[in-house]
Amino acid sequence: MSHPSIVFDPYGEPRPAGTSHRMLDDLRERYPAFRSEAGHGFWVLTRHEDILAAYQDVASHSSRAISVMDPNPPHQWIPIMLDPPEHTAWRRLLRPLFTPARAAAMEGAIRHRCIELIEGLADKGSCDFVADFTRRFPTTVFLEFMGLPTDRLEEFLEWEYAILHPPSSGEGRVEAMGKVAACFQELIAERRADPRDDLVSAAIAFEPDGRPVTDGELLQLCVLLFMAGLDTVTAQLSYSFWHLARHDADRARIVTDPEIIPDAVEELLRAYSLVLPARKLTVDAEVHGCPMRAGDMLMLPLMMANRDPRAFRDPQTVDFDRRPNRHIAFGAGPHRCLGAHLARLELRVALEEWHRRIPDYRIPDGAQPMEHASLVLGLDTLPLTWSV
Repeated sequence: MSHPSIVFDPYGEPRPAGTSHRMLDDLRERYPAFRSEAGHGFWVLTRHEDILAAYQDVASHSSRAISVMDPNPPHQWIPIMLDPPEHTAWRRLLRPLFTPARAAAMEGAIRHRCIELIEGLADKGSCDFVADFTRRFPTTVFLEFMGLPTDRLEEFLEWEYAILHPPSSGEGRVEAMGKVAACFQELIAERRADPRDDLVSAAIAFEPDGRPVTDGELLQLCVLLFMAGLDTVTAQLSYSFWHLARHDADRARIVTDPEIIPDAVEELLRAYSLVLPARKLTVDAEVHGCPMRAGDMLMLPLMMANRDPRAFRDPQTVDFDRRPNRHIAFGAGPHRCLGAHLARLELRVALEEWHRRIPDYRIPDGAQPMEHASLVLGLDTLPLTWSV
């Protein structure tokens, strides 16, 4: 049986905001599965039912490689790139650091940082929301979570941008990764000598498989938290405010009825899911006529699942009253995002505090917010303006 084969490159050049979600919606309705000849070649599942099943079947879908463009990565970020039983052991160790209670204990500090940033912008009447708020807010939270001084914010922002948004040549990415690794190696050494109340100090006490944790394992954990904890919240905030700047009724409802904000967070997570994870197949399989082989890479786009009309009524409409809303924006199965509680808290606080101070804003006439795609979709720019 022949199978669809197209040149689908999710990691192309920057494009107008919203292009990627529309493109993936179109592909899902044309093909339940297909092969892309981009890069090394990979398969894509497009429907909610199949994507969810793949995430839950960890025996056949290895997390040793999580990007279709990097099928044989030299690194092994912990715990996201581990398979059971190693993954199970690490999740058990990490889970107490990411509970709802732990996130709630951070709310005061997170809210303070958020208010500080917004009040620094409110009187200006305009900003680039991405550069001036969404990159700075989660990065500040991350520094405090890890036990790093917040006066290193500018340094981390520079590294983050070089790693997550390099030019097509890749120039600067390796150098920035080296600086991040050196920073965390120094932090690990400091915390071994002088433990404090932060994540790295807690992780130093871990005993995977009953043995002391190694510096190499701690480094892979820190790098994962850096990569996963910064870009995802930044990107989700960017898409959320891009939507609200263009939909006056939704924005007005958040302003007049802030109790709806937790539901709004969930619906915006569903409608603008942004991670393009992959798995490496460990067995041969045929799915919708596609002859997949062990060792092949398989992309499982969360936004394709969460905008599938087979699983969600009128999925392209943002509806804060959607019931039920069983989205998988944080993934599914054993690898479901550990940081979901903290991410939800950051998103909720940002929506609450911004709309208290800047309730009415819009994208300036003629401005074109742009998005990029890599392992995570996100906006490069989001110009906003408001009356002072």
